[in-house]
Amino acid sequence: MAELRYVHALNKALEDQLSNDDSVFLLGEDIANAGGSFKATRGLLEKFGSDRVRDTPISEAALSGLVVGAALTGLKPVLEIMFMDFVTLAMDGIVNQAAKSRFMFGGQASVPLVVRMPHGGGMNAGPQHSQCLEAWFSHVPGLKVVCPATVQDAYALTSAAIRDPDPVILVENKALYAMKGELPDDIPDATIGEALILREGQDVTLVSYGAAVFTCLKAAEAMANEGISVEVIDLRTLQPWDKATVSASLEKTHRAIVVHEAVRSYGAGAEIAATIGEICFDELDAPVGRVGAPFMPVPYAPSLEKAYIPDSQDVIQAIYSALE
Repeated sequence: MAELRYVHALNKALEDQLSNDDSVFLLGEDIANAGGSFKATRGLLEKFGSDRVRDTPISEAALSGLVVGAALTGLKPVLEIMFMDFVTLAMDGIVNQAAKSRFMFGGQASVPLVVRMPHGGGMNAGPQHSQCLEAWFSHVPGLKVVCPATVQDAYALTSAAIRDPDPVILVENKALYAMKGELPDDIPDATIGEALILREGQDVTLVSYGAAVFTCLKAAEAMANEGISVEVIDLRTLQPWDKATVSASLEKTHRAIVVHEAVRSYGAGAEIAATIGEICFDELDAPVGRVGAPFMPVPYAPSLEKAYIPDSQDVIQAIYSALE
């Protein structure tokens, strides 16, 4: 068992997949010589050379087309988008080409590519470098969307995404990069679409992903001191998401709250809450709650950004509302 930072677990996953499969290669802006803006690819150029770890021009649109073509010819590209906000420039390649190719070619074409995207606030980077846009991609048939929260999942889900035969959007919260956690010597494989129960409870179920998982765990700990038992589910994957695990939890707790850092309006929580209402209606003793950011751009000022990102007090308030 080794203790690693989240970003180092990502790096190890990329290194291991490069070592295990000659068809894997990395590309992106400043990922080679500089090791990436957040150093997730540091040292990989020296180990694998410029044929496998490539710096690219600043052109997300061109890069998205390049990785689709590479994947269709049998390679497994892993593209880093420096900030998730910049993926707006790459939407045609990802949404119209990568996501549609298997369908349009009658299942004869596989598009095994990964697009890594750091999202989220906490760095005072302003409205054009802090957005959580994962709901966009979860809405697109043909894409899988993964959002690891823990150090172990940073390794295991990155590895699973690279091995997957379909295009995977790998969403990494920037606030987690420096977080430390244990990585077992024998790391169990992760299954895309499988959630984990990180804390068991009887009174309320919190459904979350990414950095908001730890906000939920903090709220659950505070509620335990009040005699309220809170279950915390880390979805890990947004598309497809694990309806069975959430449904089983609601058979115990009969109350659900979906929590994410993304804007609440039209967010992933809206889809999850609606689905819970459809498939778990008879189990619910209260409306499904949602906690998310307000409907506005991410503020630049540290004090405003802190108020903008949902915290444990927001979750606690939602728990009390569910229990009324």
